[in-house]
Amino acid sequence: MRRRNRITHLRRSARTRTTQWRRSVLCWIAAIIVGLVAVGFAGLANQASLLCHRLMSWHPWIMLIVAPAGLALSTWLTRTFFQGAQGSGIPQAIATLHIENFSVVDRILALRTALGKILLTTLGLVCGASIGREGPTVQVGAAIMHAFSRLMGHANISAKRGMILAGGAAGVSAAFNTPLAGIVFAIEELSHSFEQRTSGTTLTGVVLSGVTAIALVGNYTYFGHTTVDVPIGTAWIAVLACGILGGLTGGLFSAILMKASQGLPGAFGRFTREHPISFAALCGLLLAIIGIISGGATYGTGYEQARSIIVGHEHYPASFFIYKYLATIISYCSGIPGGLFAPSLSIGASIGGWVAQFLPHTAPGAVVLLGMVAYFCGVVQSPLTATVIVMEMCDNQQVTLALLATSFLAFGVSRMVCSHSLYSRLADRFMDAQEQTLQKKNFEDYKQKKKPE
Repeated sequence: MRRRNRITHLRRSARTRTTQWRRSVLCWIAAIIVGLVAVGFAGLANQASLLCHRLMSWHPWIMLIVAPAGLALSTWLTRTFFQGAQGSGIPQAIATLHIENFSVVDRILALRTALGKILLTTLGLVCGASIGREGPTVQVGAAIMHAFSRLMGHANISAKRGMILAGGAAGVSAAFNTPLAGIVFAIEELSHSFEQRTSGTTLTGVVLSGVTAIALVGNYTYFGHTTVDVPIGTAWIAVLACGILGGLTGGLFSAILMKASQGLPGAFGRFTREHPISFAALCGLLLAIIGIISGGATYGTGYEQARSIIVGHEHYPASFFIYKYLATIISYCSGIPGGLFAPSLSIGASIGGWVAQFLPHTAPGAVVLLGMVAYFCGVVQSPLTATVIVMEMCDNQQVTLALLATSFLAFGVSRMVCSHSLYSRLADRFMDAQEQTLQKKNFEDYKQKKKPE
């Protein structure tokens, strides 16, 4: 009897270990796929930006047709075929970590929605929208890991959410080639906590997706390598200037987007609700006009402009900040899929470039980095994430202390302007909208059942 019980125990242990290994291998495969998709998405986004520049070079006024038509088409496709793909993608990922009804989570993180996110973000970049691919990559990564979680047959809610969290973090890691930033982003922005049960999955996802991206495109840095420093002393005036200015402008940006997410007031607000496609076309027309005025500088992610400002190859006027700021707000309000990370970094770089001319005792490149981290933190209100992302993107640890001080100062200033985190508040609104949709669907189903045969 004892021998039989031992054999039974060994068999059960073997089955358990086999199941655990199968799930681990599937998790590794999922993380690698996230890296592959992130690299492919980056390639598509780059080609879309090039196509936009070719159109603009052929004739700048062609964007008066391309931008309105493209944004209208993107909005129609989003509302018709890819519901849940609108906006950044980070609020959707945050929302799925708190929604109890996993049938709703399955719909938000469907692979079809992820595909729509990639295609429509690419379309938005062709049309000159001021959007980025990094936020959408978070939702795409979460969708891929969630699909594999369903394949594994996870029944535990914590395990399911751990896979979603790992997917979002892996998306950031692969999109920016910043593994540490992916981990910090998962802790600070997505989950707001660190759970031992999900930490291993998150770390594995970040590492494997990052390694996959490096294997495909090399160990690059997003904005190249910088060697600038901000020595303690008079140079830290830049910390105060950038922290205050970045916090104010970033907080105001977040407040405007939150207000816009509630709906615009009056007759214009009714027009946007009743005619969303026409409103998107109007937004496209405004983007084209701003793009023509700025000489095409406001089209796309703003990556090239930010890199040029950092290395000192070009000096954009203060008007670039205003135009890019407005273009990003209009792009978000149009309702098309697209992220805020890259445009925010571009706007922050322009702030730093403008401040640098008044601070001759501080290296201009360093001030640009401080402006970038200040504005980015002012928008997302995640100081650690902002610091680590900028530090890794520029491969510069010498300015870490100054970046951290600027980021926390900007965070405090931004909180005075906008008391809630942008992504968390947008996630709350997204969850409310999903709940209303579910209630409406249940009511329609109830009416159908009550109809006499």
